[in-house]
Amino acid sequence: MKFFVDTAEIEAIAELNELGMVDGVTTNPSLILKSGRDILEVTKEIADLVDGPVSAEVVATEADAMIEEGRKLAGIAENIAVKVPLTWAGLKACNVLTNEGRMVNVTLCFSANQALLAAKAGATFISPFIGRLDDINLDGMELIADIRTIYDNYDFQTEILAASIRSVNHAFQCAHVGSDVMTAPPKVIKAMAEHPLTDKGLEAFLADWEKTGQKIL
Repeated sequence: MKFFVDTAEIEAIAELNELGMVDGVTTNPSLILKSGRDILEVTKEIADLVDGPVSAEVVATEADAMIEEGRKLAGIAENIAVKVPLTWAGLKACNVLTNEGRMVNVTLCFSANQALLAAKAGATFISPFIGRLDDINLDGMELIADIRTIYDNYDFQTEILAASIRSVNHAFQCAHVGSDVMTAPPKVIKAMAEHPLTDKGLEAFLADWEKTGQKIL
């Protein structure tokens, strides 16, 4: 499973990228706001930093305006994936931009039917929002599994990009059901390395090593 980092914070991306943990980056208007940066400037900096796709989101709601914004964003760098919402206008924009050879990430997906439409429109990525479904007592992971089945049934090439990842359990479950990609905040990706038994075992090993009185260096 590919790891995308869901942030517009350059330092956080760079730290994970140095460890080979970054296959791409996703941003949205809320993350741009949090960064306090100009969207074109920070998107260019991220795209220069990582090799994989960098999702940059349009803010227009009409198809023609989405297409124009998408072209502007795609012009920032070759690895930009234009992010459009899963609305009818967004699907129209997706189809046009895809046919122009651009990567498109269709976001805010909450049903398998929506995912099917996005694949038909030629989306590079479909972004189902796991955490937001869980928030309203629906099973976000069931949606991932349903999309996986549908895409495999018809050999759609659209990649499932699980979004709204809130926990390490979400990360594991996405990998288990076959999501192609997950995008998660840096803190969630780093938390995947943590386990209380690892900490306990390391503490015991270090205590025993101290008793030997030896040094490696």
